[in-house]
Amino acid sequence: MGRRISGRGRREMFPRPAHRHDRHGRSGRSSVLRPPLRPLAGRSDLFSVSVGAAAEYLRGAYPHELGDVTFLLASMPTSAQHGDGIDRWSIDREARKIVLYRVPVQRLTRLHMNDDLHRRMAAESCTFQAAAEYLGLDPWDLDLGGHDPH
Repeated sequence: MGRRISGRGRREMFPRPAHRHDRHGRSGRSSVLRPPLRPLAGRSDLFSVSVGAAAEYLRGAYPHELGDVTFLLASMPTSAQHGDGIDRWSIDREARKIVLYRVPVQRLTRLHMNDDLHRRMAAESCTFQAAAEYLGLDPWDLDLGGHDPH
């Protein structure tokens, strides 16, 4: 009828199914919350978040000039705008848009440390440089409301 398992006493040949409910009757229910979303870990995810954050910061710093400018993301440029290599961004003042190219920014930018922080800084730097070119300014001349060092 029963069989012995390593001297632990009798065990049923056909065990009873596990109970679905505990003493309050709720044990088999699923949780109310969905499982957490996966973290943004891909290159394109990190790039789009970095560019989006920098673009929103620039729109806040220059609301009249950049308020209605569209920041777009593309993987590669279709043609060379400057003729001095692969462009990292392109601007179109008539259409009021700035396009940043993910692959040249991520692959051709030389980083002294290749980690998420420095990749994010490279994406933000290109966003600031593209906005400065759109405004006709040097990137170092952007007045972002910071403190005056002098």
